Amino acid sequence: MTEAYAREEQNNALLASLHAKSSQLKHITLNIYDNARDQAVLDNTNEAFSSMGTNMKSSMGRLTRMAQQGDKVSVLKLAGIIIVVVLVVWVVGGWILRLIFGR
Repeated sequence: MTEAYAREEQNNALLASLHAKSSQLKHITLNIYDNARDQAVLDNTNEAFSSMGTNMKSSMGRLTRMAQQGDKVSVLKLAGIIIVVVLVVWVVGGWILRLIFGR
């Protein structure tokens, strides 16, 4: 009877060891998956910024051509839009900073 009990104990020990190894393998696999997903997010972000840069270049080229044509009304409209955008960003940014830092 003690021999059967000893074998059962060995089986339980081996089963526990196997469970620990499979659990480690599961965690390693999940970590690899998380890293791959994070890399995909970084790649997508890089593509978005690259696309934004290309769009900004083409927009600036069109604005430059418009300004070179000498259409004074369009240039004044553009200057007004830029001034309004800067003021809005300044006011909203100051408001957000006051909320964050309590000044």
